Amino acid sequence: MPARIEDYALIGDCETAALVDRNGSIDWLCWPDFSSEACFAALLGSEDNGYWKISPCDDEWKTKRRYRDHTLILETTFECAHGVVRLVDLMPIRETFSDVVRLVEGVRGTVDMRLELALRFDYGRAVPWVTRIEDGIRAIAGPNLTVLHASIPVYGEDLKTVADFTVREGDRAWFTLTYGESYHDDPERIDPGQALKDTEEFWCEWTGRLRYDGKYREIVERSLIALKAMTFRPSGGVVAAMTTSLPESIGGMRNWDYRYCWLRDTTFTLLALTNGGYFDEAEAWQDWLLRALAGSPEQVQIMYGINGERQLIEWEVDWLPGYENSRPVRVGNAAAGQLQLDIYGEVMDCFYHAQQVMARHSERDFRVLVLLLEHLEKIWQDPDEGIWETRGGPLQFTYSKMMAWVAFDRAVLLARQLNYAGPIEKWKSIRDTIHNQICERAFSQKKSAFVQAYGSEELDAGLLLMPVVGFLPGKDPRVKSTVEAIERELMTDGLVLRYNTSRVKDGLPPGEGVFLACSFWMVESLKAIGRIDDARTLFERLLTLCNDLGLLSEEYDTRRKRLVGNFPQAFSHIALVNAAFDLDHGPDARDRSQRDE
Repeated sequence: MPARIEDYALIGDCETAALVDRNGSIDWLCWPDFSSEACFAALLGSEDNGYWKISPCDDEWKTKRRYRDHTLILETTFECAHGVVRLVDLMPIRETFSDVVRLVEGVRGTVDMRLELALRFDYGRAVPWVTRIEDGIRAIAGPNLTVLHASIPVYGEDLKTVADFTVREGDRAWFTLTYGESYHDDPERIDPGQALKDTEEFWCEWTGRLRYDGKYREIVERSLIALKAMTFRPSGGVVAAMTTSLPESIGGMRNWDYRYCWLRDTTFTLLALTNGGYFDEAEAWQDWLLRALAGSPEQVQIMYGINGERQLIEWEVDWLPGYENSRPVRVGNAAAGQLQLDIYGEVMDCFYHAQQVMARHSERDFRVLVLLLEHLEKIWQDPDEGIWETRGGPLQFTYSKMMAWVAFDRAVLLARQLNYAGPIEKWKSIRDTIHNQICERAFSQKKSAFVQAYGSEELDAGLLLMPVVGFLPGKDPRVKSTVEAIERELMTDGLVLRYNTSRVKDGLPPGEGVFLACSFWMVESLKAIGRIDDARTLFERLLTLCNDLGLLSEEYDTRRKRLVGNFPQAFSHIALVNAAFDLDHGPDARDRSQRDE
């Protein structure tokens, strides 16, 4: 049985990442990058599917853990009957090869320790061919190669590599595991002490650039570190999460692969980075977006691979039982082929704010956006699958129409500000038509609220973003009544559901946790309608849902009191950062609805 989701910690090298539980077990790692096959997949199965554990031999111990200040270096302290030992885990920022470094330090007394390494490539299925080297082992499975170097002897046992050793006060043992390619020379051993020093310097320098000194600095910094760790440094793409198939409901089938980059996240991500002062990362993200959009506008997808790949074919890993038997385990994501109109608004909004914040735009880029708008002009009235990527058939989703409005609105603003040639009057006309249509067809007099889709009476938390994107101001009574209706009908235990899965036909069995990003959107909406004290109270309640290391998953199960969904979730942390800036009125914070007309 894997650990609870909230019991995992994140380490990473800005190209891939690993999850480490409280007991010193790495249960998830995809090599060489986020979307590669996992070589440790116990998270979605059992120890038979691969793990790397370093822990005391005692039957009982207590653990405390923390990240070193301002870094992604994890320290887990084991308190045992005869002593105390510290495990330090990190992934150095990659140069040529990717490494996991594990250091065991004696703090007090004497502690007997055990290492167990079970490499299982191909998502936990392929047992590698292991041979001994001078100070460790090398393991090969097809193209995959890993080399373990260790400061103590290791040996084979039951298709695992193990070691038993004793650590006394002042002792240090070290282990490095490096990924390479089996058809090339073995990677050279790294110096674990130097790797620790270099990694600490990297993260301290990076966090030292944070432009935020408000009340929530510590959690904002931690969220931005998580976001940086989920950024694929070579391309600038940001993955939605580093995991696949962690369930939105324990035992259920709402299990998706989030190791890709969504266009929907563009503006949210850009604002979180620029508000924090991370303009290099924001520019890299925008460049990734431009490359992903290249080509025919009719072929724009809602998501892409970390390098902009289009083929994200969904299939099921039938040899893995899933996290706590939540089947199926999926790789790839069929939603990549869906029509979701909101992405056009997010893309235009991203470029608009890039210009506002970084004065970063060119007429050549604008020509790409004009082609997208020409295509959107033809399809904005079509039904689509919506922001939540439902699989129950297309509808006239209100959020999708609202974001189509955003697309034309931002195009008008950009063209005017930058003196770019474009059919501004036509865009204004379409913008106004969409606005009028939404106000006429999406507002329910019975609910006194905007609803999920035209003709529906169901609510949707995505509409909390109406004042945030500037569709209507917070002082509009329709916005106020919509927020209040969502409070009444979509909040459970004070947190916000995306929609009611028992009443909306989304193609899947009902049941999921509350969607954490939606609750952070509620914070911003409450502030927009003037309920600032309520907004701050909800925000601080949400912070209590972070695990002890400040990490959040996609959702929260209010009945089980557990994090659920893929972890850590970039969308949750981005929403946290943006809500914190909104609450604190940071002098450099950008309001997404800010307009120049």
